[in-house]
Amino acid sequence: MAQIPRIYLDQAISINATVDLDSQASQHVSKVLRLAIGDTIQLFNGKDGDVLAEIIEASKKTTTVKITEQLLPQQAMPLHSHLGQVISKGDRMEYTIQKATELGICEITPLWSERCEVKLKGDRLEKKLDQWRKIAISSCEQNGRNQLPIIHSPMNYDEWAKQINQQKQSEITANFVLHPHPNPEQQVQLKDFNNVQHVNLLIGPEGGFSGSEVQQAVNEEFDYLTLGPRVFRTETASVAALSVMQYLWGDF
Repeated sequence: MAQIPRIYLDQAISINATVDLDSQASQHVSKVLRLAIGDTIQLFNGKDGDVLAEIIEASKKTTTVKITEQLLPQQAMPLHSHLGQVISKGDRMEYTIQKATELGICEITPLWSERCEVKLKGDRLEKKLDQWRKIAISSCEQNGRNQLPIIHSPMNYDEWAKQINQQKQSEITANFVLHPHPNPEQQVQLKDFNNVQHVNLLIGPEGGFSGSEVQQAVNEEFDYLTLGPRVFRTETASVAALSVMQYLWGDF
């Protein structure tokens, strides 16, 4: 049985409603998937779970569907994870957002730091944010999750760490800064943390955080964390850390 195409719909969802897909989704349905009237697609909007819909009108620019059936309820993430990731060059940041979304990240905040080599502002920044959010949506379409991660506007790493420290979480929370050369006396291991329900993970740029930056994060009550004896690239670090955290406290 062929897999039913799954598409994000930025609209309210209700059974028996008739809705028009946006131009991008319409082109994907007609030109890429080559679907026609009578074919079925799967829709989600990040709020109301997954539904089945039948194509009732189709043209080059517009596609109209009728929502026929509730397929899956809205997912609840057992682990609320927030990644503070210093922006990396080229497609590395896109890779990080794509893979973090696949791994169940709930929030991503792009960060600036001392050794960050990426400069974005104004229209370039807005376009990049829009691109990152589209990558997250595409990742959700592909891997079946129906809760969209929040991609926040970029901010300085120290402001983010301070903001995280000031938040009052009702559930059990852990804050980590990933650093390959910590003070052994301050280093923690993930296996020593039990029943974590909310995790905030801070990861630096290609050149890593400076010593003073790491200390500032520790001053904001972030724990030193390493992942064994190897030094990971910035785009690998988030994937490795989030995978272990989902295994320990999430839905792996």
